[in-house]
Amino acid sequence: MRPSQFAKGFKARPDTTSSEKRTALDRLNAIDGIVDIQHVGQTAANGRSSAFVSDAYRVWRRGNRYAARQVIELPLKAIKTSPFNPRHFYLKTSIAELAVNLARQGQQQAIHVIPDYENPGTFSVSDGGRRVRALKEANKETVKAIVVDLPIGIESYKLGYDLNVQRDSQTVFDNAVVWKRFLDGQHFQSQRELADHLGLNESTIAVALSIAKLPENVMHEMVARPDRFGSNMAYQITRYHAARGSDATLRLINKITSNDLSTRQVADIVKGRASAQESPKPASRRRYAQRLEIKLDGVAVGDLKSYGEDRLELRLRRLSKEKRDELLHQIEAMLFPSDAAN
Repeated sequence: MRPSQFAKGFKARPDTTSSEKRTALDRLNAIDGIVDIQHVGQTAANGRSSAFVSDAYRVWRRGNRYAARQVIELPLKAIKTSPFNPRHFYLKTSIAELAVNLARQGQQQAIHVIPDYENPGTFSVSDGGRRVRALKEANKETVKAIVVDLPIGIESYKLGYDLNVQRDSQTVFDNAVVWKRFLDGQHFQSQRELADHLGLNESTIAVALSIAKLPENVMHEMVARPDRFGSNMAYQITRYHAARGSDATLRLINKITSNDLSTRQVADIVKGRASAQESPKPASRRRYAQRLEIKLDGVAVGDLKSYGEDRLELRLRRLSKEKRDELLHQIEAMLFPSDAAN
């Protein structure tokens, strides 16, 4: 099958892990690199057009007297979310905390926006969706922004996919919803095409798409704990939801969080090997074959246990320093006779 026009030429950085962290400095350096490229293109020698700058952007820039890297104030009502934003979930608590900071300190970092040439005066967010939401939460009316030249589509998705982590990391749930949207909209013709252009295994795409079948209220409960709910755990939750429904699944999610259940324990619940009502019992400790109690001067100070055919475990306590050192030397002499002879 031939690649779709949307996917043609798209070579994104392979996503090594959904929890990969990107610092704010990384994001700023990367986006500044794009702005720098545009600035070089706009000031190219002999005034010739640069391949880095679209004709539409050049026309818009001249019409609005916009200089490269210029920070301008835009009305928040002129800012639109992009359907190609790689982030779908934004935690209410995170937005609220940022809104408080913005209300106190003001906006310190400009967002990056793309002009909507078909609807003059409006812009799509390329980088900064969290700040836009927080500014609205703080009842602000304007936003500081830098206008960049990227098409609304795959290139803006590439940028966001690589750089969207500022304080919160992108989650498997973001990928699930957005990748399903891509396939439903026939931007990619198959899971394999999407996987090829993202540099991922097709199985990774398949797992994400199965997770996308979960109701959003269920996903929201897991988005808040990316440390507990990665792709493997979310996949088990998806299987449980298919069999038990939303209410039971929400109870299981709470049980996972409160009891710190492992993915294996949840898999056992899904397979019916354990009950979700009670925490699965941890694997029993290996029983010793023989135990000898050790006494010194009639007082129990430890024991010597044997396991199977090849393991010994010696535990001693409440020894005086002199007795401990004496026993240590005797054990060393027995285990390392050549060293003792020297």
